[in-house]
Amino acid sequence: MARTPPVQSPPPDRGDATGSWLYNPAVRGAAYQVALAAAVVLILYEASTNAIENMRRLGIVSGFGFWNAPAGFDINQRLISYSSTYSTYGEAFWVGLLNTLLVASAGIVLATVIGFVVGIARLSRNRIVSFLAACYVEFFRNIPLLLQLYVWYNAVLRALPAPRQSLSTADAVFLNNRGLFVPAPVFGEGSGLLLVAAVLACAAIAVFGRWARRDQDRTGRQHATGLVSLALFAGFMALGWFAAGRPVTFNVPDLRGFNIVGGLQIYPEFVALLLGLSIYTASFIAEIVRAGMLSVSRGQTEAAYSLGLRPGITQRLVIIPQAMRVIVPPLTSQLLNLTKNSSLAVAIGYPDLVQVFMGTVLNQTGQAIECVVITMLVYLLLSLLTSLAMNIYNRRVAIVER
Repeated sequence: MARTPPVQSPPPDRGDATGSWLYNPAVRGAAYQVALAAAVVLILYEASTNAIENMRRLGIVSGFGFWNAPAGFDINQRLISYSSTYSTYGEAFWVGLLNTLLVASAGIVLATVIGFVVGIARLSRNRIVSFLAACYVEFFRNIPLLLQLYVWYNAVLRALPAPRQSLSTADAVFLNNRGLFVPAPVFGEGSGLLLVAAVLACAAIAVFGRWARRDQDRTGRQHATGLVSLALFAGFMALGWFAAGRPVTFNVPDLRGFNIVGGLQIYPEFVALLLGLSIYTASFIAEIVRAGMLSVSRGQTEAAYSLGLRPGITQRLVIIPQAMRVIVPPLTSQLLNLTKNSSLAVAIGYPDLVQVFMGTVLNQTGQAIECVVITMLVYLLLSLLTSLAMNIYNRRVAIVER
């Protein structure tokens, strides 16, 4: 006779038991969040209270009233009008911000170009080229950036001759330990036509590029878009130049006494910072490019060769477009690092935002909290905008799967 298995009673319902809310994951999650928020609020409250008490004890008045106060100090490199006699701390902030944007944007372009060239060179079949590219990567990425800045500034640029012994070209370009002096353009009446010509040239280049892509998709023919774009831009600018009656003249630098007067001066601090940031960041970008290209299947290259494509065209039209989906995310991180590493400019005296605003302005006004918060928000905004632009580009180059 078969035995009937015992009937198991269901587990007790904890929902009816006393203290059942302790076993509710939603309640526990909400409790943890409330506790974390309370801890953050408490820490912020204690920090702000302590800061206010210290400022009161030192006699420092909080607020942004210092923004419109006279600065009283000079800044050697400036992209906008600034004077130590009548300019304010707010204007000094904009000078430092523009200097940061200048070196960061120029460094991003230069580092990206160098990184892609070195990354592609590392995969070259020429062993000498590949070896030199590997030496570049291993050398520059393993030396601290601050040390490289010191080398470029003190050992390379400051070692140049004095102004009277400047290295000159055609008595129009001078290179010495005070920087590079080149002819500066002076825009006169009718120079607005040059801007109109530049806008029309960009529009014509965009129209031609779209037509070239559509024609290539339809017929398979390739067009020299780079040369045609350069010719279009040069042609439109030449037409604007002659139509406006040659509105641009040049202020040529001249050696007078112990200094050079006139022209456009490119300061050694800017050059040292630009070279250091670009070369250092490019060593990391090169490895990112190499890894992205190696992620593309070898069969893609063989298929392109079987169609009769040359190696250069294969790299440009087949390999790199597919590798960009792997390259762009880590490339974004390196570009963000370059922008933030530009704050090391204070070590060599380049007047960026940190050196001007968190250095001189903070020391003169004593408004430490205001200066620190504003500077942090600026770098946060720059990082977010860079990430947004790179994310938009990443979505455009991403491979769409069916």
